Amino acid sequence: MLYLWAMALLSPKLRPLILSGPKKQPQKPLEKLLGALFALTVIWRKKEAEVEIPQSILPDTVFKAIVKIPYDLDSQQVLGDGSKGGLNVGAVLMLPEGFKIAPTDRIPEEMKEEVGGLYFQPYREDQENVVLVGPLPGEQYQEIVFPVLSPDPATNKNVNFGKYQVHLGANRGRGQLYPTGQPSNNNVFKASLAGTISKISDQEDGGYIVTISTADGDVEETIPAGPQLMVSEGMEVEAGQALTDNPNVGGFGQKDTEVVLQSPGRIKGLVLFLAGIMLAQILLVIKKKQVERVQAAEMNF
Repeated sequence: MLYLWAMALLSPKLRPLILSGPKKQPQKPLEKLLGALFALTVIWRKKEAEVEIPQSILPDTVFKAIVKIPYDLDSQQVLGDGSKGGLNVGAVLMLPEGFKIAPTDRIPEEMKEEVGGLYFQPYREDQENVVLVGPLPGEQYQEIVFPVLSPDPATNKNVNFGKYQVHLGANRGRGQLYPTGQPSNNNVFKASLAGTISKISDQEDGGYIVTISTADGDVEETIPAGPQLMVSEGMEVEAGQALTDNPNVGGFGQKDTEVVLQSPGRIKGLVLFLAGIMLAQILLVIKKKQVERVQAAEMNF
């Protein structure tokens, strides 16, 4: 199965959504990224995320965008079978238009070692500036290196020199909803109706069936393996009361930064300007020395 992960970047928050497929155009300027992570969506929980890129870059140049997704390595998430395991991570990097993942033959050998064997996927074939990666084992990939190729305005008329925004969305942990809308076992399970817990039955897969006696009859709540029960037989519960703990230890992080696509001509002009100033200062110093020598010679005469 091809896993996608994308998010809607709604300033200042990150909003996860499910889509049946990519849209041709975002509905709003900042509503750039929509999709599902690990074929699941994750209820939004703010987590730390960082992205490091050069302040400025020349056209047609390969550079590193370093994404950091820190978390406590002792954290264990509930896996699909109810057991505990390490967290997985992933990221979506929204680059300016024209920027994209560098072709393999353009990536320097030293950078290839830092990138490793990661596979980067564009959001759409015609939208290569939005790049997805993951899920990846979090123990190995708390830092992900994106090899990015900057565009050349000389060959791409849709790109101009100047300052551009870069947006990062980063996730750690499993999702809480399947694309069908059904909750995964990475959730708090709650009582649908008020009543008294009359029976708790263990299931072969490690889950439970909690029977709640209500005024209208018995209601069975199915709880998959993973979450820990917080109730017992004979307890009275209210509608919406938690029957289990919250096993979710993951969440999203968002970071915005900027990059300047710098014109080589401007840099050359700046270098020439600075060189001219330095030359003028040197000539002034030389002229001053000459004047001082002339004045000294006249005084001696």
